[in-house]
Amino acid sequence: MSDREPNKRASATVGPEDGSGGPATEAIARREILRRAGVIPLAAGLALSPARLQAAQEHVHKSAAKAAAKGKPSGPGFFTAHEWATVRVLSDQVIPADERSGSSTEALVPEFIDFILDDPLAEPRERESLQTRVRGGLAWLDRECRGRFSKAFVECAGSERTAVLDDIAWPEKALAEMAPGAAFFTLFRDLVASGFWSSRMGVDDLRYTGNTFVAEWKGCPPEVLAKIGLGEGGGRS
Repeated sequence: MSDREPNKRASATVGPEDGSGGPATEAIARREILRRAGVIPLAAGLALSPARLQAAQEHVHKSAAKAAAKGKPSGPGFFTAHEWATVRVLSDQVIPADERSGSSTEALVPEFIDFILDDPLAEPRERESLQTRVRGGLAWLDRECRGRFSKAFVECAGSERTAVLDDIAWPEKALAEMAPGAAFFTLFRDLVASGFWSSRMGVDDLRYTGNTFVAEWKGCPPEVLAKIGLGEGGGRS
């Protein structure tokens, strides 16, 4: 966002905005991802209203609290164990930790995505379509990594993951054979951005201060959703 100071944190999957096609290691600040996400329409078929975002965040935090009380991490409801490991690694590629706040996994973004994909209140066709697209995209990512490096995405070295993600981070510049991966990454990026910036950590990351202290997190304030383009008036609900 242009009114904010540049931040050193960067996505490991997003290259220079000038389209120079530089490597993902020459990444732009993660708040630039937020700015881009705010001006680029959500991936086709992804519609997350403020009410749905709030319901997801409430579910995620309650589930995490229950798991913590039992002394064990919360697990996925939709993803397989391998998919879950991939989602966690890929989420942190999109939004890693920096000096300002934590990473996607620390903000419980994988849990958010898991809930969205298996949301019982979602329209069945929409839910099934989203599940197919994400599951298919994760499988594509593994196939691509096995074809290049003879191992799954989560087993690859950081430089190997970056090499693949560089080729799909910018849909308008992706080669034709990379189009399925680019479409998946666009969808996944939007899910991560939606989950992170509607979380308590994401709101704090934006340096938003509400009017009053709340003892229990009830979801992202509507003012913040509107500011980042996810509100009902932002054209992305």
